[in-house]
Amino acid sequence: TLKIVAKAGESGRLFGSVSTHDIAEALAAQGFQVEKASIRLPEGPLKTIGDTPVQIALHTDVVATVTVSVLGEQ
Repeated sequence: TLKIVAKAGESGRLFGSVSTHDIAEALAAQGFQVEKASIRLPEGPLKTIGDTPVQIALHTDVVATVTVSVLGEQ
């Protein structure tokens, strides 16, 4: 599980979004080097707080699922 803290409003919507770049940086901080292009966000960048399963294509036939937990910072 990756935990990413982002600024959010009272309703739980982020003031920006969590993109593949943010997810790649969080993985690198834990010691996993993953290219942004390997991270699949079919519904686009994450815009609300909560847990979201994200697929990462490690190889042509190997896909890992990681839970991204977006925490709100007010």
